[in-house]
Amino acid sequence: MSIFRFPLLVWMGITILVVSLGIRQSFGIFMMPISDTFNTGREFFSLAIALQNLLFGAFQPFVGMAADRYGARRVISLGAIAYAAGLYLTSIAAAPEWMYLSLGALVGLGLSCTSYVIVLGAVAKAVPPQHTAKAFGLTTAAGSFGMFAVIPGAQSLLSHYDWQTAFMVFALLCALMIAFAAFIRTAKADQAAAQHAVPEQTLSEALREAFAHKGYWLIHAGFFVCGFHVMFIATHLPSYLADKGMPGSAAALALAYVGIFNIFGSYFWGLMGDRFDKRHVMAVLYLLRAVVIGAFVVLPVNEHTATLFGAAIGFCWLGTVPLTSGLVRQIFGARYLSTLYGLVFFTHQVGSFLGAWAGGRIYDYTGSYEPIWWATVLFATIAALLHLPINAKPVPRLQGAMA
Repeated sequence: MSIFRFPLLVWMGITILVVSLGIRQSFGIFMMPISDTFNTGREFFSLAIALQNLLFGAFQPFVGMAADRYGARRVISLGAIAYAAGLYLTSIAAAPEWMYLSLGALVGLGLSCTSYVIVLGAVAKAVPPQHTAKAFGLTTAAGSFGMFAVIPGAQSLLSHYDWQTAFMVFALLCALMIAFAAFIRTAKADQAAAQHAVPEQTLSEALREAFAHKGYWLIHAGFFVCGFHVMFIATHLPSYLADKGMPGSAAALALAYVGIFNIFGSYFWGLMGDRFDKRHVMAVLYLLRAVVIGAFVVLPVNEHTATLFGAAIGFCWLGTVPLTSGLVRQIFGARYLSTLYGLVFFTHQVGSFLGAWAGGRIYDYTGSYEPIWWATVLFATIAALLHLPINAKPVPRLQGAMA
């Protein structure tokens, strides 16, 4: 199937992710100006972002259940409202503690309703199984295009205005997600056909089936590492480069390169997941991450190496998403993907919480990011090994239906 023949639902999901994840990935460049405004250390902002990511994940299974039951359109619309409210309240915060509610809780809820789990759950019901990883890869790439598009704009707003104005502009952008959500519909006839193709299953039965599958827990562990990686880098790379004497534009450019190269990377890894064993593709991806991060720590840090790092880590940045979600769909089917992948994503966000918070904590304690950089290399290697023993065959329920 050509990407140009994907249903309209896929393209509307892509536009929602451009806005939602583009805004989210820009938060790292606000660490220093916000910390300066409230005269707090980096750990405070890191903790607010860490709380956002933890709640992003904690809300995800429940939001996924709501999407499986009531449809993605309603969930995305409500999430966009929460997202906008959190951004606006952050822009008018009179005390730093407000950010635990605004940038932490409300934005975390908004993200859980407008990002990958909900959109990919809708896409899975509209795309044939043999093209799932490719469709997921294309959809995942949208978040990276948003990163490429939004971060330079956010840096420009910081240069010409202030961070409060930037957050107000972001709040207005959330209205676009409500408009695009109107097109996120899955035909009832298609849903009925999909449900009757395999034995009927309740949500509780789906959960018991997944929890009894050892591979499901290995998928959780691998995605934990992914969350640790991406939020540590997205949150702390700007400050790390600033400590090395680089201007803010260098960090913005590096993060923009993460975004643009992930556009190609996500689609590439999705294609590889349709063509080869997803477990082996995942192992290669994590080993590549380990090599890229290790080289960045060892090599001299300057604007050229920062840009090269952004491009290289961007290529394997979110390629885990189409592969991980594709594995869950391959093993358990599409019916409860939003719920089952939502639980996996919660584990991802626990990793995100620790990556964002631990980076600030270790820096404030040691005055250096180097220990946490080497920890990410070790975690990547472990994640590569964890994917090899996963049993990726469809569960017996689905094998019986295909026989």
